[in-house]
Amino acid sequence: MAKKEFTYKGKKLDELKNLSLTELAELLPARQRRSLKRGLTEQQKILLRKLRKDKQNIETHCRDMVTLPEMVGKIIKVHNGKEFVQVAIIEEMIGHYLGEFAMTRNRVQHSAPGIGATRSSAALSVK
Repeated sequence: MAKKEFTYKGKKLDELKNLSLTELAELLPARQRRSLKRGLTEQQKILLRKLRKDKQNIETHCRDMVTLPEMVGKIIKVHNGKEFVQVAIIEEMIGHYLGEFAMTRNRVQHSAPGIGATRSSAALSVK
């Protein structure tokens, strides 16, 4: 079965890459459109410069950066508050924020209850 050609709002990836930032903003959802219309922050501009230079192992704290078509195919390490999570950018991520792909909270995994957690454990010796 042939792989379906990726399109975003009726435009192919090549067409999206040729659009200017303002033209691309018109295709994005309202929150991302507003974010781009207000202009990129200094950190976002630095990240884009690094991406355009084809640098490897780009690490960023810039979780509020909108994923742009020129980022597709790159690997970016996004900070989640504790460590950098490696994120491979694919076509379907266009229009989402980088922070959506680096989860900040882990699932809680409880083990057995500790001493003092139940009434019966109070009778046990501490040794």
